[in-house]
Amino acid sequence: MGTIRTPRDRWIDEGLRALARGGPEAVRVEVLAQRLGVTKGGFYGYFRNRAALLEEMLDTWERGVAQDVIERIERDGGDARERLGRLFDFVGSAETPVTDAGVELAVRDWARRDEGVADRLRRADNRRMDYLRRLYGAFCPDEGDVEARCLITFSLRIGDHLIAADNGPRSRADVLAAVRERLLA
Repeated sequence: MGTIRTPRDRWIDEGLRALARGGPEAVRVEVLAQRLGVTKGGFYGYFRNRAALLEEMLDTWERGVAQDVIERIERDGGDARERLGRLFDFVGSAETPVTDAGVELAVRDWARRDEGVADRLRRADNRRMDYLRRLYGAFCPDEGDVEARCLITFSLRIGDHLIAADNGPRSRADVLAAVRERLLA
């Protein structure tokens, strides 16, 4: 009977979790192996080195926050408002290492210090904004209105996790529902 190897995607997911906890410096093979409950030897069956893992983590993140989300939303069809509604629901509830807000923020922080990461971030952000433009543009005739709605939507995705302010007598969920209603009007 052969040795059962830890799947490649588990190494990537655990790397993304480490990135969210402590930035790229926290992505260490030995630490990941401990968290996975395996020896670090299996790591080298998939990755040449730590840099290769970091590249695959970024590939996974970039694909996961843009292409995979778009494909998921498009799969069920519907008009632009229906697709935006599904997008809001999905982004608000997705609990995977790729869609974790901590990973998003860690990638953004990393991009401030690494031009290659900054290029990936810009590409992913542009892909997401282009998708939003297409959806809002289907029912908003004014280009300025489309751009404003896109920026508000995207800013909520990135910034909602950073805002600690209370919402007066309303819950955050109530306020986000009101924002959603206005954006889809």
